[in-house]
Amino acid sequence: MPLDPERQRLQTVCNTPQDPDWKTWGPYVSERAWGTVREDYSADGAAWDFLPHDWARSKAYRWGEDGLGGICDSHQKLCFAIALWNHKDPILKERAFGLSGPQGNHGEDVKEYYFFIDNTPTHSYMKMLYKYPQAEYPYQDLVSTNASRSRLQPEYELLDTGVFDENRYWDVFVEYAKESPEEILVKITLCNRGPDTATVDLLPTLWFRNGWSWGWSSPRGTLKAGPPGDGISTIEIAHPELEVKTLYCDKSPDLLFTDNETNTGKLYGSPEPPPFCKDGIHEYVVHGKETAVNPQKQGTKAAAHYSVTVPSGGEEAICLRLSPNANDPEPFGNRFDATVAQRIMEADAFYAAIGPASLSADARMVKRQAFAGLLWSKQYYRYNVNDWLNGDSAFAKPPEQRENGRNHDWRHVNAAEIISMPDTWEYPWFAAWDLAFHCVPLAVIDPKFAKDQLVLLCHEWYQHPNGQLPAYEWAFGDVNPPVQAWAAIRVYRIEQRVTGCAPDTDFLKRMFHKLLLNFTWWVNRKDAEGKNVFQGGFLGLDNIGMFDRSAPLPTGGYLEQSDGTSWMATYCLSMLNIAIELTKVDPTYEDMALKFFEHFVYIAHAMNTFGQQDLDLWDDDDSFYYDVLHRPDGTHEFLKVRSMVGLIPLLAVETIDEEQMQHLPNFKARLDWFVANRPDLCRNVADMTTVGEHNRRLLSIVSPERLTKILTKMLDESEFLSDHGLRAVSRYHKDSPAIMRVNGDEYRVDYEPAESTTGLFGGNSNWRGPIWFPLNHLLIEALQKYDYYLGPEFKVEFPTGSGEMSTLGEVAAEISKRLTRTFLRDDNGRRPVYGGTEKFQTDEHWRDLILFFEYFHGDNGAGIGASHQTGWTGLVAKLIEQSGE
Repeated sequence: MPLDPERQRLQTVCNTPQDPDWKTWGPYVSERAWGTVREDYSADGAAWDFLPHDWARSKAYRWGEDGLGGICDSHQKLCFAIALWNHKDPILKERAFGLSGPQGNHGEDVKEYYFFIDNTPTHSYMKMLYKYPQAEYPYQDLVSTNASRSRLQPEYELLDTGVFDENRYWDVFVEYAKESPEEILVKITLCNRGPDTATVDLLPTLWFRNGWSWGWSSPRGTLKAGPPGDGISTIEIAHPELEVKTLYCDKSPDLLFTDNETNTGKLYGSPEPPPFCKDGIHEYVVHGKETAVNPQKQGTKAAAHYSVTVPSGGEEAICLRLSPNANDPEPFGNRFDATVAQRIMEADAFYAAIGPASLSADARMVKRQAFAGLLWSKQYYRYNVNDWLNGDSAFAKPPEQRENGRNHDWRHVNAAEIISMPDTWEYPWFAAWDLAFHCVPLAVIDPKFAKDQLVLLCHEWYQHPNGQLPAYEWAFGDVNPPVQAWAAIRVYRIEQRVTGCAPDTDFLKRMFHKLLLNFTWWVNRKDAEGKNVFQGGFLGLDNIGMFDRSAPLPTGGYLEQSDGTSWMATYCLSMLNIAIELTKVDPTYEDMALKFFEHFVYIAHAMNTFGQQDLDLWDDDDSFYYDVLHRPDGTHEFLKVRSMVGLIPLLAVETIDEEQMQHLPNFKARLDWFVANRPDLCRNVADMTTVGEHNRRLLSIVSPERLTKILTKMLDESEFLSDHGLRAVSRYHKDSPAIMRVNGDEYRVDYEPAESTTGLFGGNSNWRGPIWFPLNHLLIEALQKYDYYLGPEFKVEFPTGSGEMSTLGEVAAEISKRLTRTFLRDDNGRRPVYGGTEKFQTDEHWRDLILFFEYFHGDNGAGIGASHQTGWTGLVAKLIEQSGE
């Protein structure tokens, strides 16, 4: 069967130096660069305060750029985005606004409505939507009202302000269609949803990232007005490292020019600021300051200025062409329209081939928007930590405190890549474990990119010389769960399934060797006492425990972590899985399979028979795994919080094919030796002697007997199981909070199904009751593995107390369906993700626009946290494919 055009383009991306790179241009511009660590040169590390939103329009960024619906080249030399003005706002709308972490009553939060509707892996076609109020944007109202609210109150959202009442807003659709890798067609459609005729100014904006002001050698491009054509204005582009030469603007707009330079007069009181500054176009449009733009019609930032009046219910389209052709006689017209239409048809064909044909139209739409969000969240990320710490030669040396501050021991990090980000506004930086989850759905549509992303953080300019992987920008040294090996084997297998190509064992080898270094770091740093029980810190689960697990305990002593130890057991099994796979092409990997098998056995033993202590991490009274607190006086106790911490042991499961083991004689002999000679170790590992269904053996921390006991709680709708997946903390704690008193202070965990009421880890994420897609996804996979071994005769009550018995495969499928139904319309036409927000439930211009939130209400499935975290919530695309909804 011939490949559709998009798949043909994917096959040619960078296969040889001669191949056209269809990914040279993409949606690589963040929604936010202000308030980031990279741009923070303060002494105290208060990034939100050092470069706030109000400065963003006037200060040239050092490391990256932001804009509305923006695109750029893969090195972010030249950027394009839109700006808007409704003739009422105090500022030009050039970037998304939101509350900083200190401002929000539940942490940082974007206060805009924008949606990523479509995107292809080569970005041959892209579409997004921004909803722009016709009334004055309520900047101060959002800040002051949220500041007046406590953590016990909900966030004050943009819809709550009333600016969308009577539909007085613009739908601004931005579409990009590539005619060739360097020829980009832009179509911006302005739809007046309000009851009256309205006017809006549209300013498609082109600018160079400022790489010249910092004292380092970087070519400085020039933008200048070109000769006008028949109903066309042009901007000439000159840069020695770019092929694009011209921006063609239909309908002869005025052209405004300034420079991407900091307005030092406004921000710092400089008596001699640059004559033309980054905010020059804002000053001209909003305040009528004619001297703010360059009368010579040239600079490093330029905009085409359209003033568009549209009747109620009407729309108007503006077209532009970014081209390597300096003299195109017909940049618009039939050729333009035909290319856009062709790319839309190709995008339709590409996505029509993904997933079962039985999917409903609604499920296909949700899935496609999930993929679009993942692809729109690819961003250019530039961060040289050594230069950032030392400061730029053109400026004063940064404060001395920075030498011992954030990321000071990660000087080797020198990032300059396109990376899949968790979010384009709230998390416009990479996060190690988030990225691993992104790669699983990305592998369905672009396996090469998914593999490259997993390899990326293992490069020497990211991975620490000691083997640690960087966690995220705010603290590279924090510890995320080690899920990279799991992601590597999943992506490896997904690629074979979706492409039918030969197994990419070279990719697996690269990952395996780099992860060996990381595994060793974990063993040396997180198992300091050599007991195979790990103290991993907060492990990405933020406020899930009574204490901040990254800080010294108020009790003194230390925690033995159920999840930290289980993650390491899971890591072992993933590395074992990879090693066994690689023995098919290189038998020397059998030795590594032996290493990880033995290491897993020791960890599983420690998990269930806690070293020399008469206590393990399993509580027989509750039939559940808990963290164990070890006090300085030698006493110890369970921290009885029923949470994901106690479910994560289920993830440490793998099955090994008996027939394959016959081709691994040394491995089989060693396994059989362990079973026969070390029953003290093997009795606490799921039965390795019995061959189960599909002729497989089981390696698992959790035995079938304990599995049944854990599932009694996990599948109880009054505990972990909700209509929309598995809660992070059991609902049991709603009436029975976990409480500990230390030195007169109370530490507790209540069931909190929505926003966090604690400031732990900033308070902008909550693991005390909501539903999180990544761990739900891993638990579904674990149940499928247990089912594959235990077979159809092994059944559990599901839901607990219902009297209905189900196989573990059926349980996994139902949990998957509950997760996906969060986004799908129910029998009443409502999407649980939008809860009681009527605009999203009933309005024809809102109800089919999907936001992929960071996490979800533990009782009703409403979206909470970062509203565009398609990153790991994009796993829903994979779950929809499996569930067949």
